[in-house]
Amino acid sequence: MDSARRPRLTPAIADVRRAVRGSLESLDRDTSPLVLVGLSGGADSLALAAATAFEAPRAGVRAGAVIIDHDLQAGSDAVAERAAEQARDLGLDPVLVLRVSVGVNGGAGGPEAAAREARYDAFERALGETGAAGILLAHTLDDQAETVLLGLARGSGPTSMHGMAARNARYLRPLLGIRRADTVQFCADSGLDPWHDPHNTDPAYARVRVRQNVLPVLERELGPGVAEALARTAEQLREDSAALDEMVLEFIEEICEPAEAGIAVSVAALAANPAALRQRVIRFVVQSEFGVSLDRVHTLSVARLVTDWHGQKALNLPGIRVERNAGLLVFTAA
Repeated sequence: MDSARRPRLTPAIADVRRAVRGSLESLDRDTSPLVLVGLSGGADSLALAAATAFEAPRAGVRAGAVIIDHDLQAGSDAVAERAAEQARDLGLDPVLVLRVSVGVNGGAGGPEAAAREARYDAFERALGETGAAGILLAHTLDDQAETVLLGLARGSGPTSMHGMAARNARYLRPLLGIRRADTVQFCADSGLDPWHDPHNTDPAYARVRVRQNVLPVLERELGPGVAEALARTAEQLREDSAALDEMVLEFIEEICEPAEAGIAVSVAALAANPAALRQRVIRFVVQSEFGVSLDRVHTLSVARLVTDWHGQKALNLPGIRVERNAGLLVFTAA
């Protein structure tokens, strides 16, 4: 955006730019001077793109954009091209438009999960093609609050309730402290015309129902600030989770040993530790060794081989087999 069109500095513009500036400062400059903005054309990503176009040169970073056409709606190619034109008008370069194929049935996680998987596959392709240091994603504080509520409703435990990280490898989320209303205001203040995705108002999606119905009810009945409180909860759970993960990594080397076609864990060591750590060790072992993510009911059934042992036979769980033998829990592939 040239100086003649540069908007006056309003609170919304200042807040979004400040958030982006902090994210860019966290980059490893030895990796690459280029970052990409994941741009859909909606208010959140358009505000992120404009703020990045402004802040990147001041941080000594080049900024481009990657637009993913999911091909899920009629005219999606035109929406993608419009977003690409907006990115070029902002001065972002390179601008990539990548079309992906999303399964009709959506797979086990439904269409949302299938679209997300296709999108991140395309992001990885964009990183590989450009050598960019990272991709900035436009998830806001509202998105974080919705994620926490969805995790709570599904009983998914702290791992899902701790929400999205501000940085996860090469993916950065500068706007996790910014409300969605502020990105909308940013666009209005900047003279930007965002695209309004009809999927964002379709009640067929659980996230939309949380956004349109659940959070407003909570705000009305409990008072303002519920979204911020949920985001703080996510941050606290993430800190707790990181601490427990560190404890598991230190602990696991002492209590594990190789087993034929698998791995064995000391029953005595598991029994001597709190349930939270014991169950985390079980989940970690299964995930790291076999690529299987245990749900809580399966994790507890394995833990009972430690805490409630009375000669049970081996457990046959999705992807793994677990049995207690000579003071060890022996995990093997199913």
